[in-house]
Amino acid sequence: MATLHERKTYREKVMQALYEATEGNRLLGLTGAKLHDALGVPGEDLAAACTYLAGEGLITVDWGAGNTPSMVTLTHQGIRYMEAEEEGQG
Repeated sequence: MATLHERKTYREKVMQALYEATEGNRLLGLTGAKLHDALGVPGEDLAAACTYLAGEGLITVDWGAGNTPSMVTLTHQGIRYMEAEEEGQG
């Protein structure tokens, strides 16, 4: 089971990977397999991170067999969140 710190890190990684890959475009997304491979996050932790972020309204998830994310996209709220993060760093 992942620690709280690990869970938060996984969520941040998912958001950052989506934002970078889609360049903030809601019409684009990443497959769960690509996220898994790119981030190296264990499958159950990736599913938990996606569930959390979807519950917060930051992403949408199409679920595959075994409760694995098959396609993940940013919502409008998710894009705004990432833009605010980017502005805060710049």
